Amino acid sequence: MVENDVAMGVFLFVVMVGSGVLLMWMARATASGRLKRNALAGIRIPSTMASDEAWQAAHIRAKRPTMLGGWASIASGFVALLPVSAPVRATAVIAGCVLMLGFLLYGSKVGSRAALEISSRSAD
Repeated sequence: MVENDVAMGVFLFVVMVGSGVLLMWMARATASGRLKRNALAGIRIPSTMASDEAWQAAHIRAKRPTMLGGWASIASGFVALLPVSAPVRATAVIAGCVLMLGFLLYGSKVGSRAALEISSRSAD
């Protein structure tokens, strides 16, 4: 039984830390312009896909909440390694996922607003 708990902790650590690191990399890469408009990663909604300028503005504005989402994921991954009961581990990982999702949704919202500002300026 102990081996299963350790294996589950390691698995959750790898998934959550990997997700967090990937989110943080993506936040930096899109905000800096290294990751251009694409069909796979980033805030891919009509307002952000309208132009390169809208894409860039959205990701600059969304960088901070996306980074916070990445940190929430990483933190919950480290909690998964602690010698705690399965319910405590599950609660920590679920809380990390909820925080990560909340930060990502907020980042998408503020990013969308930034992209719409760029689009409205271009239309004028």
